Amino acid sequence: MAPSFRSRSHLTISISVSIVLSLFLISFIAGAEARKRYSCVSSIVTESVYKSIFLHKDDAACPAKDFYPYQSFIQAASRFPKFGNSGSLTSRKREIAAFLAQISHETTGGWATAPDGPYAWGLCFKEEVSPGSDYCDATNTQWPCVPGKSYKGRGPIQLSWNYNYGQAGRALGFDGLGNPDIVSNNSLLAFETGLWFWMTEQLPKPSCHDVMIGKYRLTKADREANRTVGYGMVTNIINGGLECGRGGDGRISDRVGYFQRYAKLFNVDTGPNLDCENQKSF
Repeated sequence: MAPSFRSRSHLTISISVSIVLSLFLISFIAGAEARKRYSCVSSIVTESVYKSIFLHKDDAACPAKDFYPYQSFIQAASRFPKFGNSGSLTSRKREIAAFLAQISHETTGGWATAPDGPYAWGLCFKEEVSPGSDYCDATNTQWPCVPGKSYKGRGPIQLSWNYNYGQAGRALGFDGLGNPDIVSNNSLLAFETGLWFWMTEQLPKPSCHDVMIGKYRLTKADREANRTVGYGMVTNIINGGLECGRGGDGRISDRVGYFQRYAKLFNVDTGPNLDCENQKSF
């Protein structure tokens, strides 16, 4: 016997309520996952810890004063859910400490006798001062330079070269080639470019992320170049052509000093292979 009109109405209402509840549940679960990813980094780097790390970033002496707020870092990190959220707690802490150490060196305003020591002055600059060139690799036709634009270092990791600006722009949704200046004018985007570089493999270079979480496996070319997995390889990825394989380079010891300070703050060891003095660059 066919159901009455009233029964059909009740059935329709019941189905509608079920659909709404299902959609709500899906949304709630997705939101919970997003909050979990968001809070993973923030649970390790709380706002108070962030301030204790970057003691002088908002000093009047720093050109980037007020440019690198805590919320921009945390919001940018949420866009890269694997950052600081891979492996054990030790692995997560070590990766975050390594990232913060590298960006601190890249933007440092410290010096040997600086107040609170040389490793308390990260995030002091938002763009390269007196660049030696416009960082245009004219041979790279995939990411062609725009006339009149400079692809000098900008942001916390000092993103440089047209091919990096082009790729970062495509990944993050901005005109990296045509408007590179936006990286030093938008704090959230600045942090996103730093994390994009950190998380992105650019062969033959692995990603800094894969190296720091122990995922990367050495290739034959790595072994022949005396490259080892650890913080030193991350330095090689970032600026190996200028710093690695030289011995006694003060820039390397500065990067290591920052990492050691932050690892201590996070109560985690640094792991082995801290420098790239005996490594050939990629």
